[in-house]
Amino acid sequence: MVQPILMPKPGQMTEECTLILWLKAEGEPVRKGDVLFEIETDKSAMEVEAFDEGVLLKQLVPAGATVAVNTVCGYVGVAGEAVPEPLAAVVEPAAPTEPVAPVGVSAPPAEPDATQACRQSVPAPSDRTRVSPRASRLAASLGIDVGSIEGTGPQGRITERDVQAVAARQAVAAPQPGPATPLTEGAHTTLATPLTADAEPMSAMRRVIADRLTRSWTTTPHFAVTVSVNLGRLLTMRQELKATGVALSVTDFILAATAQTLVEFPAVNARTDGTAIVHHPRVHLGLAVSIPGGLVVPVIRDADILSVGDIHDRAAQLIDQARSGSLAVDDMTGSTFTVSNLGMFEVDEFKAIINPGEGAILAVASAVPTPIAIGDGIAVRPMMKLTLSADHRVIDGEVGARFLGSLRRRLEAADSLRNQALTAYAGQLIWQEANLDIDPRPA
Repeated sequence: MVQPILMPKPGQMTEECTLILWLKAEGEPVRKGDVLFEIETDKSAMEVEAFDEGVLLKQLVPAGATVAVNTVCGYVGVAGEAVPEPLAAVVEPAAPTEPVAPVGVSAPPAEPDATQACRQSVPAPSDRTRVSPRASRLAASLGIDVGSIEGTGPQGRITERDVQAVAARQAVAAPQPGPATPLTEGAHTTLATPLTADAEPMSAMRRVIADRLTRSWTTTPHFAVTVSVNLGRLLTMRQELKATGVALSVTDFILAATAQTLVEFPAVNARTDGTAIVHHPRVHLGLAVSIPGGLVVPVIRDADILSVGDIHDRAAQLIDQARSGSLAVDDMTGSTFTVSNLGMFEVDEFKAIINPGEGAILAVASAVPTPIAIGDGIAVRPMMKLTLSADHRVIDGEVGARFLGSLRRRLEAADSLRNQALTAYAGQLIWQEANLDIDPRPA
C-alpha cells in the first residue's frame, strides 16, 4: 500500500522547512529507520527517517525547496504501485511582475538573476549521496560537489571532515600567483576583466532571520528608551564573589535583574497579535547567541523563579548547545522577552529589533569608563547603556522608562543579586560575611 512521506513539524512554532538533500533515489529500497532526506529550519538541521518499508516510489519535493509542515514530500510502497497526483505546495516567493514595455519600444533583455546564477554554478549533489547535514552545508558554501567526495563515515557517509579535507587539497593545488612585474615610469594599466560581485545564496536560517526581522521592523511600531547604569558596585561584588570561588558573569546578573523587573512590569512581558494584548504568567527569557551563519535565541524558562546561580547554569548549558549545534527546536521557542548583549565587543550603544511574538527586547552595550558627577565632584565609573526597544501597541513610553529605571536601580544596588548568589551556593561553600566586605555607599 502506498504510504505518504510527510514533512515533519520539528517544533511547536515551526511552520515550514527546507528539504536540503534526498538520501534515497526513486526506485531505491527503503527500510524502517533509513534516512530518507535531510531538512533545515531557521533553528537547526535534522534527518527524516522512514516509518514504512518498500521502495521510494516518488520524490515530490525537490532538494532546496521550502514547504509547509505536513506537506507530502514523496511516497513509499511496493514497486510498480501507482502514486496519487502531486499535492506538494512549494513555498516560494512570488515572482516579481515584469514591467511592460511601451508600444513600439523594445524591452531590454532581462538581466540574469545573480542568486540564480550562483545556485547554478554549484553542482547539485546526487540523490544517492549519503552526506551529513553539516557536510552538506559546508560543501554548498564552498561550491564543492559532494558527489565527487569519497566518504569516510559509516557506510561511506560523507562527513564535515571529508569536505574540509577536499577543500584543503584544492587550496594546495590552486596555482600560486607569480612575482609582480614592476611598472615602468609613465606606464598605464587597465584591468583585463571588470570586477564582479559574488552572489551567495542565503541559507534557510538567513532567509528566516531576514523574513522575521523585516516583518517585525515593518509591522511593529518600535520606540526606544536608553539609560546609563553605574556598574561599579556590581563589578566589585562580582570580583569578591569570584575570589571565594563563585564565578558569575555580568550577563548572569543582567538576566536575573531583568527577570525580576519583568515581574514588576508585566506589560513589558506582554505581546499583541494586533487584536488583543496577551499577558504571560511567567518570564521566559530569550538570550541572543551568535553562531556561524546567523544567530539563535535559546530560552531560559521560568527565569522569574530562578536564582542568579540557576540562571548562570542554564544559560551556560544553552550557549554550549547553541555553539555545538545541538539545541532542540523547543529550546528556542516560547520566549516572552529577549536580551541581546554586545557588551563584549566594545559597543557604546545599540538598538535591537523586537523578536516576533514578543513585546520588547533589551540591548546591552559595553561598560565604558566614564566621568560622572558624584556629589560636588567628578569621578570615573564603569557606565553601561541599556536600551529597551518596545512595541508601542503594547507598551507606552512612560512604562518603558519606569521599567529601565527599576532595572538600573537593581543593578546599581546589587544587594538582591548578591543575596541570590550567596543563597544559590550556600549548600556548596561556607560563607563568611567578612569575606564579602562591600561598601554600602554608592560607587
